[in-house]
Amino acid sequence: MVQTIASVGLPIDETLKIQKNRIIPKNGLKGGENRLSIVTGTHGDELEGQYVCYELQRRIRESYDCLTGIVDIYPALNPLGVDSITRGIPGFDLDMNRLFPGLENGSMPEYIASRIIRDLSGSAAVIDIHASNIFLEEIPQVRINELSQKELLPLARLLNVDYIWIHSSATVLESTLAYSLNVIGTPTLVVEMGVGMRITKKYGDQLTDGIFVLMKELGIWNGEVIEPKKPIISDDGEVSFINAGKSGVFVPNVGHWKDVKKGDHIGDILNPLTGEISEEINAETDGIVFTLREYPIVSEGSLIARILS
Repeated sequence: MVQTIASVGLPIDETLKIQKNRIIPKNGLKGGENRLSIVTGTHGDELEGQYVCYELQRRIRESYDCLTGIVDIYPALNPLGVDSITRGIPGFDLDMNRLFPGLENGSMPEYIASRIIRDLSGSAAVIDIHASNIFLEEIPQVRINELSQKELLPLARLLNVDYIWIHSSATVLESTLAYSLNVIGTPTLVVEMGVGMRITKKYGDQLTDGIFVLMKELGIWNGEVIEPKKPIISDDGEVSFINAGKSGVFVPNVGHWKDVKKGDHIGDILNPLTGEISEEINAETDGIVFTLREYPIVSEGSLIARILS
C-alpha cells in the first residue's frame, strides 16, 4: 500500500511527495508485529538502493505467505534529487543528510526531514542505503557510530556485507538521518556500496539476501534465508588513506577488495600532455583495498584508495 508521508506544493501546480510502500502479511495485522524500514534516495545521485527496493519486494511477493511483519520501503527521500541526478535538494543547494531531525515549522526541506523522522520512528530497525559518489567504488559495508555499536553491531553482522566500519563519534555528523534516529532509540544501520549514478546488481543481491536474514531475526519473515557472510570489523585506526600527490589520469594496477602488501603498486597518475607518469602510487601498509578510485581524473589530494590494515 503506497502512502504519502509528506506533501509540499511546488511552483506551476506541482507537488513534492515523499512516499513509502507498506507491505503487511497476507492475512493482515494482528497487533504487535515488528516493522523494518528500508530507506534510500537521500542523495539523488546514489542509485544502488533503488534496485534493492525493487528486488526485496519482488522476493516478498514470490513467497508472500512467509511475511509475518511489516516492511516499509522508502525509495526516494529526495525525489527532486533523484529526478534531476543531483546529490542535494535542487533549488536549495542543501545536502538532505545534513538536515535531520528537521523542524516541523521550518523551511520546506526541514519540514520534510521532520516528517521522515516521525514516520520512521518506532521501527524495529532502519536500513539507510547509500552508494558512493561517482569517483569511488565501495564494497558492501555497514558504517556504525561507536556510540551505538553495542546495539547495532549484532544487527549489522546479519546483513551479509563484507565489512563493518566502526567510526569514532568525532567523525560522525549529528545532523544525519542515522544519528538522529539512533538518538531517539530507533536502530538505524548505514549501508554504503557500489558507485554513484549506477547500479551494481551483485551488490544489491548480496544486501537483499542479508535483509531477509535480518527480517527473520526480527520475526518479520519465516522463510528460508542464507547463512550471512562473516564481515571484517574494524575501527578508524585500522584504515589508511591514499591520496593523489599530482593531478592527472589515474590508472589502477590492483583490483577492488584485493589484498596488497606494503610497497605494492596501486596504480599510476598519468600526464596525457607529456606522455609521462606523473606519480607512481604504492601501498603504504599491508591490507585489503576496500575503496578504489573509479573516476580516472584526479587533482592533487583526491582520494585514490582506502586500505583496511
